[in-house]
Amino acid sequence: MSQVFSEETHRNMLSRIPQCTGREVSEWLHAVDEGPALLRFEEKVSWLRGEHNLAYGHAKAIIHEHDLRRAARHR
Repeated sequence: MSQVFSEETHRNMLSRIPQCTGREVSEWLHAVDEGPALLRFEEKVSWLRGEHNLAYGHAKAIIHEHDLRRAARHR
C-alpha cells in the first residue's frame, strides 16, 4: 500500500466524495469489495475510474481508504 496523500488531504478528499459522487464512502468501499480481484493499487484506481467514471483523485482516495481498512482488519 502506498501513501497517496497526506493524512489531512486524504481525510478532506473522503469528506468530499459523497457530495461529488452522490454515494457514501461506505458504498464505494463495498463496490471495491464486490469488484474484480485486482492486486495492484493503480489497477484498482483505473477500474473505479473506468467502471464508475470517477475523478482520479477520488478513485485514489477510495482505494487508499479500502487498503487502510483492509490492513486494519488483518492486524
